[in-house]
Amino acid sequence: MEEVDVQFHPAVREWFRRAFREPTRAQQLGWPPIARGDWTLIFAPTGSGKTLTAFLWCLDRLMFAPAPPKERRCRVVYISPLKALAVDVERNLRAPLAGIANLAAERGDAFSTPSIAIRTGDTPSAERTRFLREPTDILITTPESIYLMLTSNVREMLRAVDTIIIDEIHALVPNKRGAHLAISLERLSRICERPPQRIGLSATQRPLEEVARFLGGGREITIVDTGEKKRLSLRVEVPVEEMAKLGEATGPPSGDAARDSRSSIWPAIHPRLLELIRAHRSTLIFVNSRRLAERMAAALNELAGETLVQAHHGSIARAQRMEIEDNLKSGRLPALVATSSLELGIDMGAIDLVIQIEAPPSIASGMQRIGRASHQVGAESEGIIFPKFRSDLIACAAVTEAMHSGAIEPTRMPRNPLDVLAQQLVAMISMDDWLADELFAAVRAASVIRSSSSSSVYA
Repeated sequence: MEEVDVQFHPAVREWFRRAFREPTRAQQLGWPPIARGDWTLIFAPTGSGKTLTAFLWCLDRLMFAPAPPKERRCRVVYISPLKALAVDVERNLRAPLAGIANLAAERGDAFSTPSIAIRTGDTPSAERTRFLREPTDILITTPESIYLMLTSNVREMLRAVDTIIIDEIHALVPNKRGAHLAISLERLSRICERPPQRIGLSATQRPLEEVARFLGGGREITIVDTGEKKRLSLRVEVPVEEMAKLGEATGPPSGDAARDSRSSIWPAIHPRLLELIRAHRSTLIFVNSRRLAERMAAALNELAGETLVQAHHGSIARAQRMEIEDNLKSGRLPALVATSSLELGIDMGAIDLVIQIEAPPSIASGMQRIGRASHQVGAESEGIIFPKFRSDLIACAAVTEAMHSGAIEPTRMPRNPLDVLAQQLVAMISMDDWLADELFAAVRAASVIRSSSSSSVYA
């Protein structure tokens, strides 16, 4: 960390030096503006250490600053678009916290170990109540949960928040889920002693000015663009000799329904997938629908004669979802078939191959999915895309070329979503008395409501 001009505590610097060879480019460029208190947007490839970039300066402050009173204890809020990502972040913070604490103890430095709470739709009511009695230093949550907390007495525990980290921000900018969060951020800023510093993280976002506008609501944002591209080993593989013949009748009508027997690509794809799974340590297969995820997992297990694959999607119960994720991370499960539920930056362990069935929904989505393979700093991600039908082959080829060149689709946030605004207005009025002008100014500060351009500064 010697080349980074940031005054970390000696125990923090020593822990980092022992844990990593050197800072990544995201860390070299990101730590100075974060340490200055700038509202910061960090754009860097998957596996470039963005989350640690955002958190390490926060941990430094939390561990070595005097402990505040209980009601002012919660100072860092991390917002994740995925419940599973929130759980991963909590787990991944344990290593730096333990390592820094051990080194500080060896040095004889006074410190306190930050406490962490998770608040998502999966959080049991007993844990939610505990946060009211015993607020934690770091709160890990989702856009929906932060809205609910702001519309309840839990908000009293958030008045001392000084930092908000928004991970995988690209997944929120173009939809109403993000519009909801944009207004919630303004509500949180209004109840805090001073507007908290905002830090946005993403690997797939263009144009950066639009994402900065979403993050800051028109305020000045320091944009940290590392200029790096994810290294990909990506190809399109066609498992049949001639895709033009797919769907043709292969025999006369048969059975009570008098249906034609039609040629299908699946009898060719399933054996090839099984071959690839057995040739790799850990394989992640992405499909574009929950139904296909279930059917493909069942077909592959039937063909293998054993349980090699499980399905993962948003409809799976929390306990089962966590068991499936742990099985893959630990190496007990050779492969997983997933939808977009595993598209974002979840730490899935040593995945060495990602397979995409059919062209991904977008270039950005494809980058996120293939980037799950070899999710480490500087590593090359190996991926294969299998087209399902003839015209899909053209889409797969186009997406592959765009991913290699980094040509991500432009991101555009919703403008003046009145349904979201109405819901937030009802929540705001239910909690406080407002003058009309003050209420108008509060919601207009949100990026999706105000129409003025933001001011951005490149680091």
